[in-house]
Formats: sequence, C-alpha cells, structure tokens
Amino acid sequence: MNARQNTQFNPRVLLAKFDKRRIIASYAKNRPVFTQGDPADAVFNLQRGRVKLSVVSKHGKEAVIGILGSGEFFGEGCMAGQPVRMVTATAISECSILRLDRATMIRLLREEPDFSDHFLAHLLSRNIRLEDDLIDQLFNSSERRLARVLLLLANFGKEGKTEAVVPKISQETLAKIVGTTRSRVNAFMNKFRKLGLIEYNGGLKVHSSLLNIILHD
Repeated sequence: MNARQNTQFNPRVLLAKFDKRRIIASYAKNRPVFTQGDPADAVFNLQRGRVKLSVVSKHGKEAVIGILGSGEFFGEGCMAGQPVRMVTATAISECSILRLDRATMIRLLREEPDFSDHFLAHLLSRNIRLEDDLIDQLFNSSERRLARVLLLLANFGKEGKTEAVVPKISQETLAKIVGTTRSRVNAFMNKFRKLGLIEYNGGLKVHSSLLNIILHD
C-alpha cells in the first residue's frame, strides 16, 4: 500500500462518479439506519454526523459497541456473506449517509485499487480498535474505560487538536459503551470536571490531560 496515495486519496471524489448507483440519505437524530436482524445487503459510508452501533441481547439488554464519525464505513459484514445485521445502527445527530449495495462495493473493490486500499485500511483499523476495546473491557476499571472512550470520541491525537465530543451525548449512552451504570459515569464525569480534565462549554470538551487517567492507576 502506497502511504502517499493513501494519505491523499479522498473516497468521496471517487464515490461521486457513481451518481446512478448511489443513494445518499439524510437521517434525523435517533433515526435507525438499519436494525439488528434486518437483511445485510449494503455497506454505508457516513458523510456527515455521528452514528451509534448497538446490540440487544435476547433478554433485552442493550450494549453500545461503537460511535462512528464522518468518513467511516459500517455494515461491511455483508461483504463477508453475513445474511442479517448483527447490530443496530442509529443516527445520534443529523446525518448524511451514503448507501452502496453489495454489487457496487464489489465493483469498486475490483476496479478501483485506491478505493480498495482505503477500504482495507479501514477494516484493519476497525479490527485493531475491536481488539483494543476487548482488552480495555477485560483489564481496565470503569473509570479508565470512560476516560478512553472520551478521548476516542474527541479524536485525541489527530492533528493535536481537542474537539467537542458528540453534542449532548447522554450519560446513559456512555454507560452502555463503558459497560457500567449511569450513576458511576456521572460520578466519574464530575471527578474529571473538578480535576480540570474535561469542561462543559457549549459541548463537552476533553483535555489531553485526561490521558493521565489511562496511563496511571
């Protein structure tokens, strides 16, 4: 994979060539993109906004397994023969989402090597993220897991900038991501705020100093 090409490649430019085959839809906050158990027949690319991936057990317990941002793909399980959706994807802000049916994705991957490289890099990055999430869940405390989630949502480490986390993200959603109770999330958030690690100013802001929670017990 050519690092220079991968850095410069913009998949939106390529996808714009497929006007007759693509569908871009707007999604209001809390609208599902697809639901667990739906037929898996397309891959989605998040053009704008945030999407939550969640799964519900047979006993009705919900767990949030990911929050996606602009540019990310999801629903790629259909490319590996997954017949139905294993998760539910829900817009948690106003979203613009591009839908590529499985046949179009196969065509893109076969005919456009730059796109193929970009999509492969996405899959590898997602796999690494899942491994990190599993290790985090098995070995770290709830407080450290929450700190890591906030840093990830703030895109910590990208261009050295601190960004607002998802506007008005609920503590209930954070609790489902971390795997703890809302009351514990509330207590940790208050602690982080008092320590100056986060702040509320028209949206949740995360400071790089929050990383100390992860690096030190």
